[in-house]
Amino acid sequence: MKKSLVILFVCLMSATTMVGQSQFVMNNSADGESTLSIFLPESGKATGRAVLCCPGGGYAHVCMDYEGTDWAPYFNEMGIAYAVLKYRMPHGDRTIPMGDAEHAIATLRDSAAVWHINPADIGIMGFSAGGHLASTIATHAEEAVRPNFQILFYPVISIDQSLGHKGSSVNFLGNEVENAELIAEYSNMNKIDERTPPAIIFMAQDDRVVPPLTNGMPYFAELSKHKIPASLHCYPRGGHGWKGERFPFFAEMQTSLANWLKQLKSN
Repeated sequence: MKKSLVILFVCLMSATTMVGQSQFVMNNSADGESTLSIFLPESGKATGRAVLCCPGGGYAHVCMDYEGTDWAPYFNEMGIAYAVLKYRMPHGDRTIPMGDAEHAIATLRDSAAVWHINPADIGIMGFSAGGHLASTIATHAEEAVRPNFQILFYPVISIDQSLGHKGSSVNFLGNEVENAELIAEYSNMNKIDERTPPAIIFMAQDDRVVPPLTNGMPYFAELSKHKIPASLHCYPRGGHGWKGERFPFFAEMQTSLANWLKQLKSN
């Protein structure tokens, strides 16, 4: 805890503060390749809720802007602390991005008192391959670093390269991309149980990169089967990679997410 507070103090000293909001970047791995960009709402508006974002990029890069930092005002205006994870690429070693995401959640919980966060109200959000990482942490992580809710945008759920996204599968599993046991293990609809947190899923019917029928929809079906609260929003068009207001249902989507978050009970 003391170590976390020292790191926090250093980060806060270099923070950019605007209208009571704090923004700063901190290392999330010893080599500095993984970072956390933190966006805290005005202290008087803070609800205690936090969201950790895992942008997409096919496990080949991290799309830090429209699937990451661009969302900060949206969450901060609702009093929600927001953190964007720049995770390291797996290059066939799945434990690298998984470890970065788990460490990021641990950091948010360790710093909860200082950042005005409820450690039992931390969600994970992911886009595309970042949605696979987010759902992996939501279904595989130990309780100490498992999120309390999940927000998934056009997520890769199946790591079977014929059902999900080939590039993500190859990058995540490497030489074991044909390993049937690992494919089953990290096709995350197979890992849902009573401990899985509530979820909201967004996707487009015309997504040709990550097919909804073999990814988001099976995940929603398994959540429902296990009686996990879940909401599914599938729009008729939009494809893959929603770049802000270029996505035709952008305002509707953000309203739906805000309403879902409002009804979500915190622990």
